[in-house]
Amino acid sequence: MSKVILISQMALPFSSIGSWPTLYKNYLQGHHLIDFIVCSEPEEKWDSVKYSFVKNDFKTRLQKKWKKNPYLSYFNALEKLLKTDEKYIIQIVDNYGVVKPLFKFLDKKGLRQNCYLQFFYHGFPPHFENFQGRWFFEAIDEMVLLTYDSYLAHKNYYTILPTRFTVLHNGIDTAKFFPLSQKNKQVLKLNKGVADKKVFVWCSQDRPKKGLHILLDAWERVYSTRQDIVLWVIGCEPKKPQDGVDYLGRIPNEQLATYLQTADCYLFPTLCHEGFGLSLLEALHCGNYCIASAIGGVPELLQYGKLGKLIENFHFISEWEQAIIEFMVMPNEFETIPQDLYTANSWNLGMNEIIKNAKNILK
Repeated sequence: MSKVILISQMALPFSSIGSWPTLYKNYLQGHHLIDFIVCSEPEEKWDSVKYSFVKNDFKTRLQKKWKKNPYLSYFNALEKLLKTDEKYIIQIVDNYGVVKPLFKFLDKKGLRQNCYLQFFYHGFPPHFENFQGRWFFEAIDEMVLLTYDSYLAHKNYYTILPTRFTVLHNGIDTAKFFPLSQKNKQVLKLNKGVADKKVFVWCSQDRPKKGLHILLDAWERVYSTRQDIVLWVIGCEPKKPQDGVDYLGRIPNEQLATYLQTADCYLFPTLCHEGFGLSLLEALHCGNYCIASAIGGVPELLQYGKLGKLIENFHFISEWEQAIIEFMVMPNEFETIPQDLYTANSWNLGMNEIIKNAKNILK
């Protein structure tokens, strides 16, 4: 029976917040099919999987520099697991740089034909230019994307696309992120001092591509006409004071759900091709009215407008101003997100199915 090896550029479990490390954490705590993890040594270890640790001592650093191979320590750790008479599924997450040297390493060892390379891409647009990317798709055996729209973007961009594709939507823990009754929601609002206000939330890292500056401009226009609203900004340090804006800083993931359950409307003004948008998904499952940029994987996540408001011209401040006012005056009617849609459990089942299919191919 073939073995499954995950090569991770992060120590797992990951000590900070991260989307795909969180997904793997949930997965490896349940029924999973991964046998080994190749990574640097974490502070804690999972008992459900075996490790081969990546060294970063002085000797290893010298060898990497001398051989001009930044992934040498990964391959040393990987080599300890590989046997010539067994077959392996090797999973790589978002690390494009490791693919070519990994292919050469396996080929040199005479093991490439025994391995099935799965590349999980958590972005949206094609990474390589058209003809420069052909080697990559010939080197891997399967590309796993977050959305079907991302697959279409790849299919329509590349002249030749010689690999298998699969889609595995992100999932969240719906035991943590779920809507409250109006009574319990009002209790939370009272406790947080916003009982008489409509609460809006923006939550992300403070980078220009996340669109907070666009949102703050729109917010200033809306707040000048009505003050029964408040905007909670989560995930970044305070900027200059602005009426109706509260900067809450970084909130631990285990506490985030209560803020989303308190909120009425979630704003997702991304200016980049998001792969999926986990915070948007968490807000949806907490019962928020969602307003989001129509770019990347976001339209598919919101089922093209069935689950939330999509802003087509999202670089225009007036579009966000109008959408916020629309929510306050006459909000659109959207379908409630099904409880079992985009869940951690569905991700776990999907991962197992992907691995089982790869094992059948390797037979």
